[in-house]
Amino acid sequence: DILVDGKLCDCDIVVTCKVGDPIPLEVKLTNWSKHSVGPFALTVTPYQDYQNGVHNYELQDAITFVGSNTFYIDSVKPTKDSVYFGALLFLYTGDFYLNIKFHEDNCSRELPLSWFCLPSVHIRAMEPVV
Repeated sequence: DILVDGKLCDCDIVVTCKVGDPIPLEVKLTNWSKHSVGPFALTVTPYQDYQNGVHNYELQDAITFVGSNTFYIDSVKPTKDSVYFGALLFLYTGDFYLNIKFHEDNCSRELPLSWFCLPSVHIRAMEPVV
């Protein structure tokens, strides 16, 4: 599961936030397999989708992470959850998306397939109401 500002994200939901306010990000992974998985890492990469097949990943002047955009995970035990917290800070208005990818390494074949199908996260950063 992925939560942005406490709201569960799924492909049909747009989460709105205010420019200049830190927005909590939570990634919860559940291991339904019979074996522990890990170690591995996942990275959250923001981008803009121009709806013409072009994605802009050069957003260092528009979005910053409070902390790191990479979560390092030792292991997730069978039938257990592992939750990771971070925060985003949007500096400009616009529609943004989050791409969450697992780092490729020798244990990637052990990761549950559902982890590779995380929902698309759509965030709309808006001007704060004064």
